[in-house]
Amino acid sequence: MKLSTRVRYGIRAMLEIAQHGIDKPVDLNEISKNQGLSKKYLHALLVQLKHAGLLASVRGKTGGYLLAKRPEEISLLDIFLVLEGAIELVDCVVHEEFCSRARDCVARKIWLRLGDAIQKELHATSLADLMEESQKSSQGCYEI
Repeated sequence: MKLSTRVRYGIRAMLEIAQHGIDKPVDLNEISKNQGLSKKYLHALLVQLKHAGLLASVRGKTGGYLLAKRPEEISLLDIFLVLEGAIELVDCVVHEEFCSRARDCVARKIWLRLGDAIQKELHATSLADLMEESQKSSQGCYEI
């Protein structure tokens, strides 16, 4: 399984915004430059996160994006679900009709358990957890 760039970049942007504090908006240009991401692509991700209630935006010269919730209240699963949707390792996990053997398939049961384990880990990890890990790192690197 490979995480999409949407999820990886979205988590990186959210982490950078979180590290600026809950009351200091971060300009799109600054995030784009610091993360090496296209402004257009980044903007599309941040708009989705804003519509989902994870980010807020402030207009004006000192405006930008800030977290709509405390970092402890935003899990990686929250970000994943907004940017990627449900965790589906294989089509038949969510849509049994994709495979006539889905109900009796032993492998499908494994894919379900694996998907649940991934979901639990993403839910258990918050932006605050990533911030803490980033501070422990010798270079503060948080390449995701």
